Amino acid sequence: MAFQKFAAALLLLALVEIDLFPAGTRSRRVRCVENGRFYRDPDRPLHKVWTSNECSRYFLCLDGEVFDFRCSQGLFFDINRQICDFKINVDNCDITSEVTIPKPLLQQANCADNHLGCADGTCLPHDYFCDGSLDCPDGSDEGYCDPNHDPNAATSCDPSTCLLPDCFCSPDGTRIPGNLLPSQTPQMVILTFDDAISYENWDLYHQLFNNWRNPNGCPIKATFFVSHQYNNYHQTQKLWNEGHEIAVHSITHRAPEEWWSFNATIEDWFDEMVGQANILHKFAGIRMSEIRGMRVPFLRVGWNRQFLMMKEFGFVYDSSMVAPFSNPPLWPYTLDHKIPHKCTGIKQNCPSRSYQGVWEMVMNQLEANEYSCAMVDSCPSNLSGDDVYSMLMHNFKRHYLTNRAPYGLHFHSTWFKKPEYLEAFKDFVTDVLQEPDVWFVTNWQAISWMKNPIPADELKSFQPWGCSRLFEQSEIACNLPNVCKLHSRIFQQDRYLYTCFRCPEKYPWIRNEFGFE
Repeated sequence: MAFQKFAAALLLLALVEIDLFPAGTRSRRVRCVENGRFYRDPDRPLHKVWTSNECSRYFLCLDGEVFDFRCSQGLFFDINRQICDFKINVDNCDITSEVTIPKPLLQQANCADNHLGCADGTCLPHDYFCDGSLDCPDGSDEGYCDPNHDPNAATSCDPSTCLLPDCFCSPDGTRIPGNLLPSQTPQMVILTFDDAISYENWDLYHQLFNNWRNPNGCPIKATFFVSHQYNNYHQTQKLWNEGHEIAVHSITHRAPEEWWSFNATIEDWFDEMVGQANILHKFAGIRMSEIRGMRVPFLRVGWNRQFLMMKEFGFVYDSSMVAPFSNPPLWPYTLDHKIPHKCTGIKQNCPSRSYQGVWEMVMNQLEANEYSCAMVDSCPSNLSGDDVYSMLMHNFKRHYLTNRAPYGLHFHSTWFKKPEYLEAFKDFVTDVLQEPDVWFVTNWQAISWMKNPIPADELKSFQPWGCSRLFEQSEIACNLPNVCKLHSRIFQQDRYLYTCFRCPEKYPWIRNEFGFE
């Protein structure tokens, strides 16, 4: 019987993960933890917990029989994801088995007014439940916190009280701000680029943004979500001087992907995102007041912890949530109320609470034949240049001919390495800019219009979309940056940092974003 269950368990796991579970052998010395999941030796010596031997071993107990497994050389076992992965992606060798969080009693605990019960009967203030911090002795206050179970969940949209410029919602997410007609609404196209700005993509960015102008005569703009490693802060400063928006994408861009959704604490979110804002301010000279937005690596939304950090430290918007494919597409919204769509993605973790005034620049999926994709480079890679042009234009019309929700095109710069894709994109931009009510704007410019929705025929004098910028002399990018050769203790090698400002003593990194010795 045990062997039948053993084979069935491995077959089930094989359907989920590929090549990660070598054949097991019976283990006579490791005691059984029978929960149907892989676990580590619960009696391993403490001083060996983080050794390669113990981190790579895992066990499965079926009908009292323990089977012994080991990851391939160079890999560790991740107890939370139940797979073998590269060492750098595994940070839980000290955990023996997955912890099952009990369900809280809530009102069934007969606590005092404005208090709820933990699973063990402990009574705590109502607001402590699903706030991102463990308060119950058994952790049950944070265990059942999706929008349907959070006792402090955001309420449904109420357009009569959710009023611009501070709040915007609609029951299905498709309403145009200001109740304008589509014909009165500008079609905003929002280009975003993720990850480092460097010599690998610098020529591309200059090629993309120097050739086209919006109806008011200003050059088209984009939003750059910048991660730290390999980023050139001199080039970043130049893009900011040219009127593009610079936003944050974390310092480390660390793996595994699920860490951002389930393991990152409020302090981690602060270290990653506020830390990257500090780096951008220190080494690219960007005003802190103009670093308004963020996008999470891998689009792994970080539940209430992410948005609590954003609210506390003044971020204006997030752009990480992917909406289910829909016609018509969705408009951005504030998080005063429940999100107007399902939380899309495998093990995605959207916020359940209200975060007043924080905007979500929701990512509408593109339609590419029978597929849908949030990032342009996650669309099918076997498309021809003509196919790409057709895809971009087809999805543009899905917006332009319906409710004119902002049309987001989200890229990693490597997508443009195919010459036919670059040419298709150029043709698309040239063609849509023939329309007098099409504007290429940044995320912040889109929010500025939504806060004050004015008809398309009055936009040429709309100040937030103008191109006059005033900078202090110290904010203007230099001609020749400092090339800082800096040792990184984390990477055990030298890294180069390009900046117009003074070189730090060490390579900036998380919890040392200013590069102090």
